[in-house]
Amino acid sequence: MAPFNLTPSDPSTFILMGVPGLEAAHIWISIPFSVFYIIGLLGNSMILFVVGKEQTLHKPMYLLLCMLALTDIGMSTSVMPKALCIFWFNLKGITVGGCLTQLFFLHAGSMTHSAVLVTMAFDRYVAICNPLRYTTILTNARIAKLGLVGLMRAVLLVLPIPLLLSRLPFCANHIIPHTYCEHMAVAKMSCGDITVNRMYGLVVVFVIMGLDLTLIALSYSLIIRALLRISQKEAHQKALNTCTTHICVMLTTYTHFLFTTLTHRFGQGITPHVHIIFANLYFLLSPMLNPIIYGVKTKELRDKVGKYPRRMWLPRTTDFKPV
Repeated sequence: MAPFNLTPSDPSTFILMGVPGLEAAHIWISIPFSVFYIIGLLGNSMILFVVGKEQTLHKPMYLLLCMLALTDIGMSTSVMPKALCIFWFNLKGITVGGCLTQLFFLHAGSMTHSAVLVTMAFDRYVAICNPLRYTTILTNARIAKLGLVGLMRAVLLVLPIPLLLSRLPFCANHIIPHTYCEHMAVAKMSCGDITVNRMYGLVVVFVIMGLDLTLIALSYSLIIRALLRISQKEAHQKALNTCTTHICVMLTTYTHFLFTTLTHRFGQGITPHVHIIFANLYFLLSPMLNPIIYGVKTKELRDKVGKYPRRMWLPRTTDFKPV
């Protein structure tokens, strides 16, 4: 079969295999995946709703939580609907345009998510190390601008990936052993030279993620140093509690991300279904856990979220009128 190029007019489709080797268990795999996805959607939507409704939460930290919730929803939604269609209805086909679009949004979402985590680390650094100037350094407008910069960075760095893939020749192999279109999974199907794709992907991962992790580590090292100087036990505990929340979120995010990214390039000895399940969990666990972690650890947010179920279930006093 003659090679073809990925062009927008090409009617060919790719085949997403789901979890190779575990096809018979697709229905069972879909149960925890769909539960995690729904919990993540509900939790992040609740954060967006509560912060939007409560004027007292219109602060930089909660604006960052809304940004994190949006990226969580975007990442999981770019992957899970198609994965569930594969598991439930065996709908494995995806157009070339759909594949490249999915690939763009999931990679851009991941990179924007990382930028938001960096901004959150900076927010905590200013709040703990320079609290008197916090309101002047980090305003809502400045946080919004930082979020826009993170989004623009993601778009500019991810945009070359689908463009590089569109130039590759693809021969007879249209099968992607995955539940979604990922850069290297698609590139490995090509019968051409993918050296540029490999190099660009590695540069983006190591430079951008390396930069983000370095900034986060620097922020928290300065925070820890400041915590050791706090003499008041109550203030020390409050600051430590806040930092623990952020560190938990970052560990759940970057551990899965680095595992899935490096496995595609260097993990030839790892069983494919293990890699694919872990890769999907990256788009499920963080969106599911982030609202839970912040809801439990952040008292102000916890109190505001808790009052809405009470409003729904408890009768209002105005409903009872004297006879």
